[in-house]
Amino acid sequence: MKFDLKVLQGAQVQWVSLEATDRQAALLQAQGRGYGVLQIRSAQTRGWSQWSLKKHPFNLSLFSQELLMLLESGLSLIEAIEGLAEKEQQDHARAVLSQLRSSLFEGLPLSQALALQPAVFSPLYIALIKASERTGDMVHALRRHVAYQAQVEAIRKKIIAASIYPVLLIVVGGLVVLFLLGYVVPRFSTIYESGGDHLPWASQLLLRWGQLLQGHGEWVLLATLAMVGAIWLVFSRPASKGWLMQRIWQIPSMGEALRIYQLARFYRTLGMLLQGGIPLLTALGMVQSLLPHELQLALQRVMTDVREGKALSGAMESHGLTTSIANRMLRVGERSGQLDEMLGRVGVFYDEETARRVEWLSKLLEPALMVLIGLIVGLVVVLMYMPIFELAGAIE
Repeated sequence: MKFDLKVLQGAQVQWVSLEATDRQAALLQAQGRGYGVLQIRSAQTRGWSQWSLKKHPFNLSLFSQELLMLLESGLSLIEAIEGLAEKEQQDHARAVLSQLRSSLFEGLPLSQALALQPAVFSPLYIALIKASERTGDMVHALRRHVAYQAQVEAIRKKIIAASIYPVLLIVVGGLVVLFLLGYVVPRFSTIYESGGDHLPWASQLLLRWGQLLQGHGEWVLLATLAMVGAIWLVFSRPASKGWLMQRIWQIPSMGEALRIYQLARFYRTLGMLLQGGIPLLTALGMVQSLLPHELQLALQRVMTDVREGKALSGAMESHGLTTSIANRMLRVGERSGQLDEMLGRVGVFYDEETARRVEWLSKLLEPALMVLIGLIVGLVVVLMYMPIFELAGAIE
């Protein structure tokens, strides 16, 4: 995306054009060139905007894989970025790569070029690249990041694959129940109006619902939509989401599974940063945002203990950021001087445990949902036909 900036350079005021993902990135880029920015305005001609960036996010994993392959093939960093920018077909991705190329031509290191686009590149990624620039092993840093993303993507795909069938069952079963309650029951209610109080109370309640839809269907629909909208509005707020997650975390088995999943991601990311040469306390501060609020508070106490000289394994054990197995592995890593590698192994160990939990839960949940939906549909059908049974008995 192009921006026109009115800048002050020395005693001269002039306009310059820059490629950036948003206004903040354009401001940082101009300040990096030594300009004093007086005014910023959009110069886009294709309607591409920040909304488009959110709609079409930059594929960081693919960028890392392709950049790694080009660097391993012997291309220089600038040649690799140029090649990626030239072959890119999507406007938003080409703008990101073009800005990277411009920043590199100006002599900025890659980490600073990435930092000019904070909406695209995360602080974790920027820190990993910055550490690799100090040690001179950017290829190894990219390889670690690609492996890390592959592990994250693998566990995410397992969770999604395990949830597809239960979601389909819920959707199909819900549509069937809605069809019965919204279309079939109102038509049965007009037939059984003379049944009176001789019907079972459950059948009477169902038929009253049918009569309500028959006489005031549009109001019921509006009330239902309003209720759904209100629920969505309430639970879309961060405070409501936090309250809901706290209630879920209090469920014994599910809360423990979520805790292990969060800790596995925390261990894996922390190990990757340590392998990249980032100091322990700095890395702990960077991964803090990956944890939920309760675990973030615990991590702050861990950082305080580590800053005072306490071992990481002991500090994490004291504040509930580890398990018995993870704590033993971390102690081994500290004694052997391979804490970064051991953190990665702990993350892989609990990733596999999470995958087993997800598979077991999906095998248990699928038949349970089928039985539950079958019971609900069967109950509605039986209650609809109960008046027929009563009429048949009266005729006999």
